[in-house]
Amino acid sequence: MPSFWWHDCKLCTNNFANKDAWTYNILIVLLIWHLIINQVSAMTSTFTLPFWFKPSLVAGMQRGIEKEGLRMQPDGYSAKTFHPAKLGSKLTHPYITTDYSENLLELITKPMPSIKQALDMLRDLHVLVHRSLENDELMWPLSMPCMTSDTDSDIPLADYGSSNIGKLKTLYRSGLGVRYGRKMQTIAGLHYNLSVGDDLFGVWQHAEGAKDLTAFKNDKYLALIRNFKRLTPLVLYLLGASPAVCGTFVSGRQHNLIPLGTTCSYHQPNGTSLRMGKLGYTNSAQEDLDIRYNHLDEYIKGLQAAIGTPYADFEAIGVDDAHGVPIQINNHILQIENEYYSPIRPKQTATASETPTQALQARGIAYVEFRAIDLDPYSDIGITSVTACFLEILALYCLFTDSPYLMPEEEKRLNQNIDIVVNHGRQAGIAIDTDFGKENLHDWIIHHLTQMQTIADAFDAHHGSNQYRTALTMMQGKAINPDFTLSAQIIADSHRVGGTWALGKLLAQKHQTELLSHTLSRVDEAEFDELARTSLIEQAQLEATDTIGFYDYLKAYR
Repeated sequence: MPSFWWHDCKLCTNNFANKDAWTYNILIVLLIWHLIINQVSAMTSTFTLPFWFKPSLVAGMQRGIEKEGLRMQPDGYSAKTFHPAKLGSKLTHPYITTDYSENLLELITKPMPSIKQALDMLRDLHVLVHRSLENDELMWPLSMPCMTSDTDSDIPLADYGSSNIGKLKTLYRSGLGVRYGRKMQTIAGLHYNLSVGDDLFGVWQHAEGAKDLTAFKNDKYLALIRNFKRLTPLVLYLLGASPAVCGTFVSGRQHNLIPLGTTCSYHQPNGTSLRMGKLGYTNSAQEDLDIRYNHLDEYIKGLQAAIGTPYADFEAIGVDDAHGVPIQINNHILQIENEYYSPIRPKQTATASETPTQALQARGIAYVEFRAIDLDPYSDIGITSVTACFLEILALYCLFTDSPYLMPEEEKRLNQNIDIVVNHGRQAGIAIDTDFGKENLHDWIIHHLTQMQTIADAFDAHHGSNQYRTALTMMQGKAINPDFTLSAQIIADSHRVGGTWALGKLLAQKHQTELLSHTLSRVDEAEFDELARTSLIEQAQLEATDTIGFYDYLKAYR
């Protein structure tokens, strides 16, 4: 039986133990939903799919997942050990690496033709990780980090070895630390990468009479991105899962959180995703960047300008410490393009010698990267098929809905909406600012979810299933009742078990037990063993073939 709004964990199913009660709750919510549909349908415009669209055109979609997660000690503090040797080289392994710190793992799937295949590979990678953990370590299941010290002293930078490219990757992370603090870099998230097939774009291009397919795809992907930014509050409300933090994370920082009961946790009672707010991946240096998504050249020039523009606060830090040791790549607004944080990015696979924008400039947009997604702590792999199905429905909705150019004035308003939903998204009567003035957030979400129904129908028509309609129905339930959201469940369960840390550890132990019970096929096991071995050889080759010292390499790079 698939989970509905309640997850299949002992903490969350005590009140929903029998099937009859589960079914009854579904029927009640669906009844409420249909009543709301009847009330609002006369007042809302109806979304329709393009005349040329056929359900079979979704067959060419590919999806991949990048999932971050902290290794933690059994005492609740982040791990201080090196990356597990059994996993190979984090510099050259194609699927298992680290993000900021040595203990922040990043697992990357191949692009897959189905959601099931992507989730299966992600689970296999988790199985490998849990098999490799030593010293009773666990994987922290929440986006906001487990306990750290009051300072940054126990957050080790990821070490990629002695090659110049490896040292540059570590230096970039050092720069993030001196600019924003290392604690901020231990926050984990999930990126859902999605490409639309050329079969769909080709039919669309022909229908509109466009001449160049690459330019046509660029324009359509950018339209998708603009609409996703407009709908980010919806994503944070429905998928946000970081309403609370461990007390050590906010130690010494100004914040407006309140204690969660008598525990060492702090929270926003109606918050959704603190990870996406001022305590998360935001910084003042990027607030005034005018990076636009109206034309690809415009986007590329904006990023490149930020990389080339010095920033006074970072100049004051210096590029080297008092002993002449480099501590950041440069003193500009961005060290590299990936430092720019956005809830969604246009992407193209880059070669070893290319930057992300050079790849975009050369070959156009190949896929989009949805970044505003918290880890689902109730899932052993951080994401469910329900979330994946919903994101794909949302992607086509953003792609096929009219998407005016996004200008700075609207961008500022959208950022204010995000701040409202991050901190107060589940509050009754909360409003956001839209093109039509102030609108009730929950009514606004219900309106958009209603419009998406025809897309869910099309996906299921192609796949011969009900999984996309089921996913949309679950999101509709969350829109009707905030108590069904992940953020509400986390607050309730944190109160019940004694804090966010206690909840995180219970779920971490549960997930580890589940994952260690999984087996890999002999073929997959042999392939992963070979990948780990090969990655170590490739790192050694990189280190052996450098012809200049790192300081000369860095000077040329700067």
